[in-house]
Amino acid sequence: MSGGLTNWAGNISFASELRRPRSVEELQELVAAAEKVRVLGTGHSFNRLADSAGTLVSVADLPAVAEVGDGGVTVSAGMRYGEITAALQAQGLALHNLGSLPHISVAGACSTGTHGSGDTNRPLADAVNAITFVNADGELVTLTREDPDFAGSVISLGALGVTVSMTLDVQPSYQISQVVYDGLPVERLGSDFAEVMGSAYSVSAFTDWVDPDVMVWRKSRDLGEPAPQWLGARLADGARHPIKVMPADYATQQGGVPGPWNERLPHFRLEFTPSNGDELQSEYFVPRERAPEAFEVLRSLGSRFAPIIQVSEVRTIAADELWLSPSQGRDTVALHFTWIQDEAAVRPVVATLEEALAPLDVRPHWGKVFAADAATLAERYPKVQDFVALAAKYDPAGKFRNSYLDTFLPTS
Repeated sequence: MSGGLTNWAGNISFASELRRPRSVEELQELVAAAEKVRVLGTGHSFNRLADSAGTLVSVADLPAVAEVGDGGVTVSAGMRYGEITAALQAQGLALHNLGSLPHISVAGACSTGTHGSGDTNRPLADAVNAITFVNADGELVTLTREDPDFAGSVISLGALGVTVSMTLDVQPSYQISQVVYDGLPVERLGSDFAEVMGSAYSVSAFTDWVDPDVMVWRKSRDLGEPAPQWLGARLADGARHPIKVMPADYATQQGGVPGPWNERLPHFRLEFTPSNGDELQSEYFVPRERAPEAFEVLRSLGSRFAPIIQVSEVRTIAADELWLSPSQGRDTVALHFTWIQDEAAVRPVVATLEEALAPLDVRPHWGKVFAADAATLAERYPKVQDFVALAAKYDPAGKFRNSYLDTFLPTS
């Protein structure tokens, strides 16, 4: 397949041929023979992270595997979360958390630091306890949590090799009740931050930093009756979409109706495409204790955001120890922005936003639109140099490197 190949948003075009091997052996041969190779997952990155001057590979056509064993569930890298979670639910099992979209592939999501929300919930990659990938020589390499290289291998940006499978921690299935509150006064998002974000197992707050009212989605393992009023907000009188003016048809069940974890933790249903991708996204991560300061910064920039923003989402992530994780070493607040798809208008605002958040030790999302340079990323992500050395260990000739890695994670 070549020509007309783009990412999901359509803002990145790929010139390289996309190869779709149908077996692990075919993938190994392809990688061994390639001069340059990168993996394209479901295309939900908004920059050139997945691009290649050589061959682009999809692992979506590898045999689908979701096998439960003593170590958890071993899944094919190209499977989408919605497919994996349905299979687990059918066996009475669950994952600790999910992202807002069930449409993303497990390897793509984990390799870029995708997360859900929840004060006690670490990112999706933290559930990985083993990873198998094809290295530059076409050989299969398996690393587990006991391996000293493991903490750098899961959120790897495709720099170590082509992932073919991951083993994820599982737990007994559980029920979630999802409710939405309208009209939380925006000031209370900062003044009552701990109460807002700690009010359920997973919490998301939606705003545009101009509207005085914030919409809060609470996904709770406590299936009790929700209060009609809460912190000045009111229980929604119907289903909601994260963007207030959009219909809620594609959203997961709300209204406090209990349901399986995999049908409530995402914001959107697997059977629907939530949008056509006509957008750009940025996301920034600050230490949890700096959240009120970050909100003041964002509110001060509201007039700059207004012409280009669709919605902003606030979530929390528990600290982890994966080297390139946005929440590595610290409990974190995630500040997500969905922009209109106008890069010329978005880029200057993104640069202003990053400069304003810089005193808060902000980290940008690897797979989204950001302005930071390599020196800034190395300062904000303390394990960058360790990761660059690890990538060189598994890929000494730079087969998996591309212009993105050369720009943001240079070898010297």
